Amino acid sequence: MAKKASKTKPKATKKGISLKLSKQNKIILGSLLMLFSIALFFSFLSFYFTWQDDQSMLSEFSDRNAQAENLLNKFGANISHIFMYRGFGLASFIFTFLFFMTGLHMFLDLKNSKLLKKWIWGLVLVIWISITLGFFTMERPLLGGLVGYEMNDFLQDYAGKIGVLLLLLFGLIIILVRLFKLTPDGIATYLGKQGKSVAAEFKKPTPNEDEGGEVTGSDEETPIVIDTYTHKKDIPVLKKDENDLPMEIAANKKEEEKEIAMEIGKITEEKEEKDVLSDKLVADFGEFDPTLELGNYKFPTLDLLDQHGSGGGITINQQELEENKNRIVETLKNYKIGIAQIKATIGPTVTLYEIVPEAGVRISKIKNLEDDIALSLAALGIRIIAPIPGKGTIGIEVPNKNATIVSMRSVIASSKFQKAEMQLPIAFGKTISNETFVVDLAKMPHLLMAGATGQGKSVGLNAVLTSLLYKKHPAEVKFVLVDPKKVELTLFNKIERHYLAKLPDSEDAIITDNNKVINTLNSLCIEMDNRYELLKVAMVRNIKEYNVKFKARKLNPNEGHMFLPYIVLVIDEFADLIMTAGKEVETPIARLAQLARAIGIHLIIATQRPSVNVITGIIKANFPARIAFRVTSKIDSRTILDTQGADQLIGRGDMLFTQGNDVTRLQCAFVDTPEIARITEYIGAQRGYPDAHLLPEYVGEDSGTSIDYEISERDAMFRDAAEVIVIAQQGSASLIQRKLKLGYNRAGRIIDQLEAAGIVGPFEGSKARQVLVHDMASLDQLLKNEQN
Repeated sequence: MAKKASKTKPKATKKGISLKLSKQNKIILGSLLMLFSIALFFSFLSFYFTWQDDQSMLSEFSDRNAQAENLLNKFGANISHIFMYRGFGLASFIFTFLFFMTGLHMFLDLKNSKLLKKWIWGLVLVIWISITLGFFTMERPLLGGLVGYEMNDFLQDYAGKIGVLLLLLFGLIIILVRLFKLTPDGIATYLGKQGKSVAAEFKKPTPNEDEGGEVTGSDEETPIVIDTYTHKKDIPVLKKDENDLPMEIAANKKEEEKEIAMEIGKITEEKEEKDVLSDKLVADFGEFDPTLELGNYKFPTLDLLDQHGSGGGITINQQELEENKNRIVETLKNYKIGIAQIKATIGPTVTLYEIVPEAGVRISKIKNLEDDIALSLAALGIRIIAPIPGKGTIGIEVPNKNATIVSMRSVIASSKFQKAEMQLPIAFGKTISNETFVVDLAKMPHLLMAGATGQGKSVGLNAVLTSLLYKKHPAEVKFVLVDPKKVELTLFNKIERHYLAKLPDSEDAIITDNNKVINTLNSLCIEMDNRYELLKVAMVRNIKEYNVKFKARKLNPNEGHMFLPYIVLVIDEFADLIMTAGKEVETPIARLAQLARAIGIHLIIATQRPSVNVITGIIKANFPARIAFRVTSKIDSRTILDTQGADQLIGRGDMLFTQGNDVTRLQCAFVDTPEIARITEYIGAQRGYPDAHLLPEYVGEDSGTSIDYEISERDAMFRDAAEVIVIAQQGSASLIQRKLKLGYNRAGRIIDQLEAAGIVGPFEGSKARQVLVHDMASLDQLLKNEQN
């Protein structure tokens, strides 16, 4: 508790002159301004009755014996002469209102955000009224003041009376529209309502006529009222006059018809001191803008992407559709399966034939005919969906003879992507129904991509990165790119100072060395822990709420708070890392996948080897969103998607996407290497940050040594680190870094010194070091013996 109190103790400041008024001074000055405005009002009001008598008193202000007729004597006569005669005339009364409102704001300590607006519009009205009165009363300058008279004289010398009149009319329009929010639509609505009320007032029913009815019969007979408004529910068919009712019943009825108006009071919650300060900062400076440092940044244009194919449209081959339909019907008929209805939905790569079987046909019977239908159609990759989720039909996907290329440009230009209100929008491609497929990576929250070699994984990764580059500012998202092949992601080096993140001691932002991959993954774990600490202090649950609170200036940067960008980790060939590093890679990835969603770290892992020793149970459990390109066997398909179907794809970007429930077939958008080069060159040519986004420092704990350190060479934080380790009974460099806020290199050296002092044990791989000292008393005794 003592340490906490010392942190919150205010620092001593140097004495000096402060322009900020205290609350007491505001009350004094505010009351002075309000009383001064009242004095101005009475002096101005008295001016028009006493100005002739007080003319001789203007030059005798110092003479105590001279008396003025103004209500405020010589002071009123002089100040009203300045404002009313030499100033703005009748418009000067507006100054009394402005001074009074200023004093009231200071007296009650109200927000000053709207006070400046009152002064601006007040001065505009003063000038306009003064000139207008001067225009119409040129021979009586007292109404418009000397300013109005001289301004009219000046303007009429150049524009004439008609020109000045037009200028005044334009000023009136500006005041009515901007200050009083008056529009032609509002005037028309108001006049329409007034006209209806006047018409209703003058429209009185005759003795033989009632509202909404027609009179039939003569005066001698009882008239029959035929209701012409029977289509309206709120008007009864027959209306009986209340005069025919008994007096008591009529009185009760009138009392029941009275409506009692209820006023609901506004509920105001008392704000905390921090909220009041943040609201003031937002009012003065606006919300924090993370993109301000690169305020001139321009997003890539659509011209950088190619329009592959024939303009992006799908060509319908009616003959092919008819032939496929006949073959499907004939094949099913051979097995005595009747079809009641068939419908074709044409996509860029495949066509979906939805069939409705006749009553009594078992779905499993059609499902077992998958190979027979493929044989009759002589097509590769027939896939049967029995039944289609959400529909009472069975789907048969048949590849088109002439597939259409889905260009990345057509996907990015679609309104569905442009208007997507998502945190991390990704446009994968198009569905069977030729609709652009856009998902939010922040809600996945991690993505697993797998498929055989050459089936479109690298293009899929490029599509993901391109989507984010076209939608997110460099301040909002950062990429950590891992490329063991060293050739797939090298083009993104050009945007290092804009979008990439790396370790502090790394030369290249694209990670190709497996050892650096391990350090980067552990560094991301440290970043995750640090971000969770910030979320805990800010009392929010996720990165979105944290950034909203930070933009609203409710979090103090001096306390370590900052705007947190999303971090997307992309690993191009995960199998190679598993084969070379094994658990050292899988453990931090599993930890990130389990915990990093809330703090904005998202993983995208791609592999061409979808085997169970690569895509393990831990990985699959934390990657609900998966993409499967074409694979060679049903086993691989089940390994990726937990269902078959990926073995029946036709390749070249044909893929299946699942987010834990339904499986959707997509055609991945094609983006070529030259297009990526143009995009990265366009971004890299703009002004960027001084360096890539730096991740926390990390050094592997395999540097433990038994070399003894001299006591004089020990770190200044050695004792504090020893106390942290002994209290937590956990020996690790990351713990020291988090608790003492040190860099990882320094924390690693302190761990070595603790090992040499016999406080922690040696390095044991992925396990934390054993703590050899069990309490603070033993630690004090050990350090005391060393000094002796």
